[in-house]
Amino acid sequence: MILGIVSDTHGHVEYTRQAVRMLESCQVECVIHCGDIGSPAIVELFRPWPAHFVWGNVDSEHDELRAAIAATEQSCHEDFGELELAGRRIAFLHGDDSPRLRQAIESGRYDLVCHGHTHRADCRQVGSTTVLNPGALYRAQPHSLAIVELPQLEITHVSV
Repeated sequence: MILGIVSDTHGHVEYTRQAVRMLESCQVECVIHCGDIGSPAIVELFRPWPAHFVWGNVDSEHDELRAAIAATEQSCHEDFGELELAGRRIAFLHGDDSPRLRQAIESGRYDLVCHGHTHRADCRQVGSTTVLNPGALYRAQPHSLAIVELPQLEITHVSV
């Protein structure tokens, strides 16, 4: 299974469209958005896939975003998401709540913990947990996302 991980779109439709084209070319089957969505228009762009969203610290219009996510039949996980895909346990959150991020990483409950917030792409191992920040689609140089091949957890950062 090929999973696309994005974060920090901050409502910028054109940057997100570029990312969507990249996700299409990588033939992803599911998308996780790690917060700072910024606008209901962003949600619509992820309609081609099952997509999972969490709030970021700039996502103050929860009702509006929740309605957009429901209208596209996607999943809103509020502040913290958990999935099991291809036999891998995955947690995702924005990352602005550093104690909660650290707890998810150090719990040993997840094979993969995805987060955004820093606008810097990163991938590291903490015990048996892979910690992934896809980078950002706004206020980052370069704009980036991550592709994760499951179940092997092969991770590639992609500049957009």
